[in-house]
Amino acid sequence: MPTAHRSAPYIFSRPEWTALVVRKESTIRTVADLRGKKVAATKGTDPYLFLLRALKTAGLKRSDIEHVGLQHADGRTALEQGRVDAWAGLDPMMAASELESGSRLIYRNIAFNTYGFLNVRNAFITSRPAEVRRVIEAYERARLWTLANPTEAAKILAEEAKVSLPVALMQVKLRTDFSNPLPTAEHMKALQVAAPILQDEALVKPGTDLSRAIADLVDVRFAQSLLARG
Repeated sequence: MPTAHRSAPYIFSRPEWTALVVRKESTIRTVADLRGKKVAATKGTDPYLFLLRALKTAGLKRSDIEHVGLQHADGRTALEQGRVDAWAGLDPMMAASELESGSRLIYRNIAFNTYGFLNVRNAFITSRPAEVRRVIEAYERARLWTLANPTEAAKILAEEAKVSLPVALMQVKLRTDFSNPLPTAEHMKALQVAAPILQDEALVKPGTDLSRAIADLVDVRFAQSLLARG
């Protein structure tokens, strides 16, 4: 998620990169079933925020579960070994757990996944706009190429991320939307609705005006210019 003193001039993807995961043989079927259960999640990350928002949909609070703070890879291992009941997963580990261990996603909600923001320090945008434009142009070429060549993009992802091709294909073809690179109010809204959780969890400094900080993130100059040129 973007932070203060930075702008978000480009959206490189809308991924569904997190969900709530249980083992293949688990009797847990819904978020409500997580009451009293051990749930692994990396605090302060998108999967952790996703977990807290998901709990609210079932009328649950964090205190209604036993949160187990683990890094993402350790969360997957703990789930598959039966040391936790559920895991707020993160791709590609989540996809790998599904395909390789039969793990199940019990709650998905793309609206609770924040976008892939390209973040730039405001001072850098001011002092080096040409370099910022060059980077965004490279991202835009990659986005358009990926839309036209998803299988080839997945092969590159598999090689570079050291994951299997089926995992990479699941990420690129089924869980990532590359259609809209222009920052809009829609993207800011995704952050705004998560802001109260950041404050409740003391993940930002007390007194921070998150609404103002998020509103100040939008910088459409570079992306609009690229899209206008076609």
